[in-house]
Amino acid sequence: MKKVVLASLLAFAVVVPNLPSAFAQTPVQLGSQPAGQVQMPEAEYSAYSNAMNQSDPRAKASGIEAYLTAYPSSAVKLDMLVTLMATYGTFDTTGTKILDAADRVLQIDPTNLRALTFETYLRKTNSDSLTDAAAKQAALDAAAGYAQKGLVAPKPTATADADFKAMQAQAFPIFYSTIGAAALNKKDSATAIDAYKKELANAPIAKTQEPGQLLQDTYYLGVAYQQSTPSDLLNCTFYVTRFVTFAPEPYKTQMTPLAKYCYKKYHGGDDGYDAIVASATANLNPPAALFSSIKAAPTPAEKIHSFISTTPDLATLAIADKEMVFQYGSQEDIAKVWDTIKGKSVQIPDATVIESTPTVLKVAVTEDAKQAKTADFTFNLTPAEVIAEPEASATPAQKAAYKKAVADAAKKADQIAAATAVGKTVTLTGTYDSFVSNPVQIIMKDGDVVLKVAKAPAAAAHHPAAHAGHK
Repeated sequence: MKKVVLASLLAFAVVVPNLPSAFAQTPVQLGSQPAGQVQMPEAEYSAYSNAMNQSDPRAKASGIEAYLTAYPSSAVKLDMLVTLMATYGTFDTTGTKILDAADRVLQIDPTNLRALTFETYLRKTNSDSLTDAAAKQAALDAAAGYAQKGLVAPKPTATADADFKAMQAQAFPIFYSTIGAAALNKKDSATAIDAYKKELANAPIAKTQEPGQLLQDTYYLGVAYQQSTPSDLLNCTFYVTRFVTFAPEPYKTQMTPLAKYCYKKYHGGDDGYDAIVASATANLNPPAALFSSIKAAPTPAEKIHSFISTTPDLATLAIADKEMVFQYGSQEDIAKVWDTIKGKSVQIPDATVIESTPTVLKVAVTEDAKQAKTADFTFNLTPAEVIAEPEASATPAQKAAYKKAVADAAKKADQIAAATAVGKTVTLTGTYDSFVSNPVQIIMKDGDVVLKVAKAPAAAAHHPAAHAGHK
């Protein structure tokens, strides 16, 4: 990956010469200096020539560094640093020396397009190896900051318009890609979408169909649409489909499911997906009429309304179906179903206890709730009957009855506590009181626990003893 990045930057440096053409075509003169030429003492010129005439990149970089150390105020310092930056680009696989040279260029010329390009590209690449989320985002944001400066960098006076446009054509896709990556990483979908679309628009169409940064960012553009709020599922489908159309294996197979997921989530099925494939293959962006021909799947509320409309007796709906209506149905359909149960008392068996207190039980009733271990019913229990203490004049029989009632109440409370411990399965009675839609929760009043009655042991069979002498 490092070699690809450095090769791309080297190509950039080759297309855009390191030195302004006027400087490159004008030889350095010694002694008397004509207008527009640089005058150097003999010793400086010797150091300059020694560095610039080296054919080996490492020797050339070493010579330039030595020249800059000896002549820190050189009139050609900026041009030498730009040359140094590009020279390091031919062999510095870590990018450390390239970035150091780029930093020094920007200290002199903060809007230098070549240095901003190196800074953006290499800092974005270096962020790939970071595993700490905060550090990664900080690195991406820093790279994006250089990219933003690069997009508005002015043309140097000595640079021809055609040369500067060529520089921008190479640099702008790098800048937009980096801004998109920084935005997508922090879920800023709108900024990511804008950046990625501008990146693709600034590249030749044929380049967007080849494996590389542009095709990869076509995929990320689709991801940005999916992560939008709300999700733009059709644009997700289009751009991810365009990516998989031109991507090599294994990426084609790995990413196809996302394209089909977005399509089916929007449309409800995969019929018509072939038209998306054909359009994404032929077009960089979706044609205006493409999406209008794709019908959206019925919403949950629409599905529920159809279901309600075809059910003769809503009172016969299963609890799970009623909960689905309460959660996703229209207000009209919710009211129709609620009217069939509101105020009615029922017995609900096999409820799983999720939370338990002496006054409130939260239980899972439907299979979905039990599997998720979440409560979908809340039973507000009827308070235990208060047993009045006997008066002082109470008879022994009345006092005995009071003690028995207290003992029975305590025994029942213990039985209820044991039966309603978290994780237990219990039968409850109650009256439908109210509900909450999201997450769905049905509230019952006058709740009570149905205790299982222990069966009496079967009486032992009695066999009369045989009479003595009886044969």
